[in-house]
Amino acid sequence: MKIAIVGTGYVGLVTGTCFAEVGLEVTCIDVDRQKIENLSKGKIPIYEPGLDDLVLKNIQAGRLQFHTDLNACLNGMEAVFIAVGTPPGEDGSADLKYVLEVAATIGANMQQYLLIVTKSTVPVGTALKVRETVQRELDRRGVCLAFDVASNPEFLKEGAAVHDFMYPERVVLGVESEKAENILRRLYHPFLLNNFPVIFMDVASAEMTKYAANAMLATRISFMNEMANLCEIMGADINMIRKGIGTDSRIGSKFLYAGCGYGGSCFPKDVKALIKTARDNGYTMHVIEAAEKVNERQKSILFRKLYDYYRGDLKGRTVALWGLSFKPETDDMREAPSLTLVEQLTAAGVNIRAYDPVAMKEAGKRISAPVVYCKDKYEAAIDADAIMLVTEWTDFRMPSWPVIKKTLKHPLIIDGRNIYDKNELSENGLTCLGIGRK
Repeated sequence: MKIAIVGTGYVGLVTGTCFAEVGLEVTCIDVDRQKIENLSKGKIPIYEPGLDDLVLKNIQAGRLQFHTDLNACLNGMEAVFIAVGTPPGEDGSADLKYVLEVAATIGANMQQYLLIVTKSTVPVGTALKVRETVQRELDRRGVCLAFDVASNPEFLKEGAAVHDFMYPERVVLGVESEKAENILRRLYHPFLLNNFPVIFMDVASAEMTKYAANAMLATRISFMNEMANLCEIMGADINMIRKGIGTDSRIGSKFLYAGCGYGGSCFPKDVKALIKTARDNGYTMHVIEAAEKVNERQKSILFRKLYDYYRGDLKGRTVALWGLSFKPETDDMREAPSLTLVEQLTAAGVNIRAYDPVAMKEAGKRISAPVVYCKDKYEAAIDADAIMLVTEWTDFRMPSWPVIKKTLKHPLIIDGRNIYDKNELSENGLTCLGIGRK
């Protein structure tokens, strides 16, 4: 079975590589010629554990190839997945320009039946726009060709994307015809064999499922951050509350960790797009809007703790940032809390020394402030007035606190992810400020 994946970003590259791994013949297509040349040599543009080895393995096996010309690849394909970016516009809506450009190219060049599958995260109604765009191009050519449009939203966690694709909690497929369903059943047959849930539904419901999932998870994070802020006022401990409610089977224990806010390529963008979709249709999503506002405010919490501790006397001080990416096991800096923190620290005249295991190169592209990037966590802490843990990489879990105590100018640790034992730090002469903890 031959398929094409248009877009070699995070979703497209993982999807194409994993489909090749289960035996399909996959062509990944991107307009970026340099990226395609690098990918053809097994050089991948993102950091994702295990992906580079899998790409090289399937290139060598002849199941995975890369190309810049979609038109040249359409012949013989049974399905084309659209996995291009849908960046947020200024009003929060998802920009469908690239999705519809791909649809137009397909309509202008297809020669036989095709199943067109939207893999990009797109608002409800996008499949209809894709169908209209393809049909318009077919009409312009004066040809009559059948095609279907389906929705197959992704649920990949950065840092665990390969595992998530190969061992999915569920596969959601929105279809509009029996033929489309049969093709997708064949495509996902390896997963059906392993009894992973493959859920068929209408296209609009599949499109909405992705947004609903991300909005729910974002809301849980913001809810816990609200509770953490109240805990600090009332003298309670959010870690105890998390354990107390997480054992309730109706709630569960996942996504109940307080911290300094969520970021990344999905939650912020998808929450904004869902809010905008609702507004465009005359509805206000009060809970989701509140979750977004809480998150934006939470990104400032580490700076506020530093400001309060030093009573506003920050100019000329030095802060070590441990972690820059929005979460561990990725170099993704999109909407990362560290970006807000760097802006605030710089505006207050604070000198910044930073270390992240993989994201410093990407951070250098996004941060214009004079940050000193260090070789490890200990170097970052030299003569610092505080360490701020921003990203909970495993490298930061068990530092040598006696070494840290000697390295710091002032023994202050601001734990933005609540991973440290305050008593242990206190025994080593360090002050630890967490999120929502006594």
